[in-house]
Amino acid sequence: MQGKLLYAQSGGVTAVINATAGAVIETARKHGVRVLAARNGIIGALREDLIDTSKESAAAIAALRHTPGGAFGSCRFKLKSIEQDRARYERLIEVFRAHDIRWFLYNGGNDSADTSLKISQVGKALGYDVTVVGVPKTVDNDLAVTDCCPGFGSVAKYTAVSVLEASLDVASMAESSTKVFVIEVMGRHAGWIAAAAGLAGKSADEAPHVILFPEIAFDEDAFLARVRATVERVGWCTVVVSEGVRDKEGRFLSEVGTRDAFGHAQLGGVAPLVAQLVKDRLGYKYHWALPDYLQRSARHIASKTDLDHACAVGKAGVELALAGRNAVMPAIIRTSDAPYRWKIEAVPLARVANHEKKLPKGFISRDGYGITAAARRYLEPLVRGEASPPYGRDGLPKYVRLKNIVVARKLPEYVIAD
Repeated sequence: MQGKLLYAQSGGVTAVINATAGAVIETARKHGVRVLAARNGIIGALREDLIDTSKESAAAIAALRHTPGGAFGSCRFKLKSIEQDRARYERLIEVFRAHDIRWFLYNGGNDSADTSLKISQVGKALGYDVTVVGVPKTVDNDLAVTDCCPGFGSVAKYTAVSVLEASLDVASMAESSTKVFVIEVMGRHAGWIAAAAGLAGKSADEAPHVILFPEIAFDEDAFLARVRATVERVGWCTVVVSEGVRDKEGRFLSEVGTRDAFGHAQLGGVAPLVAQLVKDRLGYKYHWALPDYLQRSARHIASKTDLDHACAVGKAGVELALAGRNAVMPAIIRTSDAPYRWKIEAVPLARVANHEKKLPKGFISRDGYGITAAARRYLEPLVRGEASPPYGRDGLPKYVRLKNIVVARKLPEYVIAD
């Protein structure tokens, strides 16, 4: 086929985003299409910093399937409206034209879906035929329409396993040491990851004993009463707190007053705040943990279901693009809980961009501190299966580092001004 395909990664990376990249490249190769990758997402596209994936061996591309991180670099950079950022959109089309890029796949979350939608519109407006497909990815699991997001199943598995294992540790030490363990998980506005922690236990006395969701306003007195009752009954208490927990006035408990490139409030760590509250008000000895990047990069404990999803959306993204399906996203559609079955369908980016999928009320227990049976039915299939990476003789995973050979620039240097 005539023309090239440009692929780029955006936002926080996941344990399986490279599996999507590998599926994109392998599928395009089967169709005889050369794939370029933008270094550091849309920033690389603007700078004409493009990597030639045809220089990579089939074995190296296959190894992306089990390698975490972002093989081509990612970014947090949001394009404004076409009216506000017209010069940047014109630059993108200029780069596309210079390198005969006819298909663009942007692999990211909500903001990336918005960017993909805008680029799909500007190509037509500027007289250049380019097909744009948004490819889903986000550990937050907050993209609309799709049943789940590639990257979420693995962070959900890591979280549930970590809560289970750490809680066994706390239980062992509770008689004479730690009484309360607090672990913070990602999730700015939606409590999907916090909910996944609930898979670690099935009864009221099994950890996690308390989950603090962004969807439920934090009630200090009710929380402390719950922790005290749990310690008195069980002997110890595990608390899972989402980074996006807010007070009754809607303010983040841990907001530090700054904002990231997408305009999101920077959160400063809520676990130590909650743990100190427990210490000050109840006097219990505590420990807290902030997995941060560990939870989204833990490829060694990735979910097999999640890996399958990641590969499927990459393959489907290429097929949709080559079929001329502009401004769409391959979505995961669940067709059955038991047995778990799913398929891929194309959905308009307009239905995804600037929409956010919160945790349903029916997934949160009536007391606001746990998950329901409906949540378990949804979550359990997503963490099933193991997809361990190969290990070397040194006992460490064998991850791949691509050569990332750039193509020659054809345009004048471009500086991205603030």
